[in-house]
Amino acid sequence: MGDKRQRARVQGSWAKPLPKPARPTVSGGQPVTGPWNTGPRTFEFHQPTNPIRVIPEDKTIEEAGVYEISQGPTGVSRLRLLPRFLTMEEADWMLATLLAELPWSQKTNYGMMGGAYEEPRLTCWYGELPYTYSHSTLQANPQWHPVLTTLRQTVERETSHTFNSLLCNLYRDGKDSIAWHSDDESSLGPHPTIASLSLGDTRVFSLRKKPPPEENGDYKYVEKLRVPMSHGTLLVMEGCTQDDWQHQVAKEYHDRGPRINLTFRTTYPEPEQPSNR
Repeated sequence: MGDKRQRARVQGSWAKPLPKPARPTVSGGQPVTGPWNTGPRTFEFHQPTNPIRVIPEDKTIEEAGVYEISQGPTGVSRLRLLPRFLTMEEADWMLATLLAELPWSQKTNYGMMGGAYEEPRLTCWYGELPYTYSHSTLQANPQWHPVLTTLRQTVERETSHTFNSLLCNLYRDGKDSIAWHSDDESSLGPHPTIASLSLGDTRVFSLRKKPPPEENGDYKYVEKLRVPMSHGTLLVMEGCTQDDWQHQVAKEYHDRGPRINLTFRTTYPEPEQPSNR
């Protein structure tokens, strides 16, 4: 029994708490104060100098109607969407006829630095005047196909607008596309109205708002719209849409059948260039 008590005393001596370290002092014997004796730490919130910006989600327009998509110093940008503008039977017959009978060809364009590239789609042009875009010209072609003449009259009645020309685009599959652009050539006049009729497989027609000058061409935070263009759908772009928005048909990595896009326009003679004399 005595041995057990002796061992307990020895073990207890090992378990004694260590002495607290002395607080540091400076000359004069005053203890040093520091953050360890100031109580719980608090945090002060400072508003960021630059506000946090959120990339807006794409909006989709699918229902028939009139949409004012923006209003700015230049005026109102407006879309009119008419799904099933043509019946399925009409659209099927017109698609087959135009695929077989229009003079489709692949246009060569030129970039700002002069480099040539082939458009990733086929086109043809109808109108009394030539049409120039991407630094190359489609020659005048006044001999309208009868189906196109009928369609033009139908679209004019619907829109109460007169058109004298037509750019036809054939997207052969999902790899064919058109890049971001605006139809703002001088030959189309100010604030052009463009009626776009879609035949064939559904492709997404995308729009994005042009950024203000202080954004230096940064499209990251602009509004974006998606319009699925199904067989027989008519979309009309009006007002300042070409001034304030860009549009595209992007490549798609899915099986897509052919799609014809008929864009009815009103063109005017190109302004004469000043003489260098």
